[in-house]
Amino acid sequence: MRALPLLVDGHGREHRDLRISLTDHCNLRCTYCMPAEGVPWLAKASLLTLPELLSIASVAVGAGITEIRLTGGEPLLRRDIVEIVSGLAALEGPDGHPEVSMTTNGLGLGKLAPALAEAGLARVNISLDTLRADRFVELARRDRLDDTLAGVQAAVDAGLGPLKLNSVLMRGINTDEAVDLLRYALGLGGELRFIEQMPLDAGHTWTREGMVTADETQSLLEAEFELTPLPGRGAAPAERYEVRERSLSSSKGELLGTVGIIASVTRPFCGNCDRLRLTADGQLRNCLFARGETDLRTPLRAGAPVEELTALIHASLAAKLPGHGINDPGFLQPRRPMSAIGG
Repeated sequence: MRALPLLVDGHGREHRDLRISLTDHCNLRCTYCMPAEGVPWLAKASLLTLPELLSIASVAVGAGITEIRLTGGEPLLRRDIVEIVSGLAALEGPDGHPEVSMTTNGLGLGKLAPALAEAGLARVNISLDTLRADRFVELARRDRLDDTLAGVQAAVDAGLGPLKLNSVLMRGINTDEAVDLLRYALGLGGELRFIEQMPLDAGHTWTREGMVTADETQSLLEAEFELTPLPGRGAAPAERYEVRERSLSSSKGELLGTVGIIASVTRPFCGNCDRLRLTADGQLRNCLFARGETDLRTPLRAGAPVEELTALIHASLAAKLPGHGINDPGFLQPRRPMSAIGG
């Protein structure tokens, strides 16, 4: 066990979590992420190969990363996804093997969940914004709700847990499903996490007025449930609450589980951020909203040694700002959309 933190930025934040985007492609076209026609894809030659991805991840784990989250686009679209998970799970750093998790739309889990679990995937976060088939088509522009729900069940059956479901509430579209979505997640023994919509869409259609805030989400839930804040958040992005049925008596209602609210815009948690992000084309980002990136792909392909790549990671960390700046008057949305950055 190491005695000192290895990846610390200029503001004293220790970084343990690496988000790796495996592809910018996706098989849905969610309205808050990209336009119906999609976006220009990254050039295939620019994407990290399996050996390149594992090389960079190995350097990061050696430098102190203990959790790797696979994202996209849609990570299950990588044909070598099982090999990627297996290779990452086998890495070893100062604190042992990293925990490997994944954020996915769930469409491919019906077929892949058992193999991913066997390869070393620990858990999944699955995006689910509605339980209505017609509304799913409206939001995702694809008729795939049944496949998503089958993927959720496959994850449960494969033991990829604790299961987390991610929902983005949109004003006038799906706020009426907040309670139903939470009951669905609780019924599976999972945790629903409501995420404030962020200015990361490819169409730049986000507005502060159109965003459903964390306070609004909490009010929707508290009309049906009793929510009690849970301590010990640490570096986690979600504020977590104990969920109970409302009781007519003075005693507490039945404990149903937990819910999380990720309020990136209205309740920023930058002060405890422990995350770095690697794009599918090998660019390191020290913040989801960063305007700059550090190129790791080019030196890697030129044969750079581990020491040089490690130094580049530390240089990126040294330039990390204290916060994302969404609420600053001069805030500018990142050049890349979420699908190209990775969540």
